[in-house]
Amino acid sequence: MTEIRKLKSYDLEERTFAFAKNVRLFIRKVPKIAQNIEDGKQPVRSSGSVGANYIEANESLGKKDFLMRIKISRKEAKESRYWLSLLDVNDDVQLEKERDALIKESTELMNIFGSIVRKYE
Repeated sequence: MTEIRKLKSYDLEERTFAFAKNVRLFIRKVPKIAQNIEDGKQPVRSSGSVGANYIEANESLGKKDFLMRIKISRKEAKESRYWLSLLDVNDDVQLEKERDALIKESTELMNIFGSIVRKYE
């Protein structure tokens, strides 16, 4: 049972890492206009924070600390979704598809963290 839990934790750590990495790759591709330069900084920060807080949750000092970190991960995933939505892709179909996939992933991560919160509260 412990091995399964560790494997699942590892998978979510990898998934949150991949999300942050993919956001960074996407930001490099968006048009370099003033609003995107400013707004693009935010999803880079928030997407990285999703995984960082999840890792902290796995090293938590107790249930209360664990839940707080999971809630922060959920909040950061929601914030990532918001900032990604604001980015102007200048009607580039490929960039719109990439952005939509990242928004979908942030929503799925929000749902996963929300489920974890409900399970442990």
